[in-house]
Amino acid sequence: MNSASIDSKPFVHPSAICECESVGEGTRIWAFAHVMCGSVIGRDCNVGDHAFIESGARVGDRVTIKNGVAIWNGVTLEDDVFVGPLAVFTNDRHPRSPRSLHARDRYAHVENWLSPTTVKQGASIGAGAVILCGITIGRFAMIAAGAVVTRDVSDHALMLDNPARQHGWACVCGKALKILACESCNRRYAECASGLKLIN
Repeated sequence: MNSASIDSKPFVHPSAICECESVGEGTRIWAFAHVMCGSVIGRDCNVGDHAFIESGARVGDRVTIKNGVAIWNGVTLEDDVFVGPLAVFTNDRHPRSPRSLHARDRYAHVENWLSPTTVKQGASIGAGAVILCGITIGRFAMIAAGAVVTRDVSDHALMLDNPARQHGWACVCGKALKILACESCNRRYAECASGLKLIN
């Protein structure tokens, strides 16, 4: 357990803006980050410099959000997720300016345009990856730096390229699996409907 343990109060850097009243114990929000009212952030998270968390975003426990990441309304990061620097999320599949006379009616109600995204427990998103909205990234999936994810991702899938395609599997520890056993930590897996499941 690091020094920002579960018993400590949240830390907000003096140059950060935190309007949110729902920030868990041990969470650290660093310089020039902006956390809006109406978002939820769990315990023992780390929110890097210049990160932005919009109203309606939900962040679980022990999540790491590196510098320059924006988490928009409709994006849910479950427990233990890692988001690398400058990774990009979206929340509207057909964006127009809500101020445009041609789009004003569409944006009058959030259900007309919001397309939620969920990143499940333990998944990692590499630096500069682009995550299109309306998808689910499975548990302990690994999204490579610069990948562009356009569809749902299975549990433990290792995703590379643009558009992202599966190039194998990832262990809970983060290492790529050559077979369904990790050479680094000796965990073993079996295939299942959602992707892989841990069997020991």
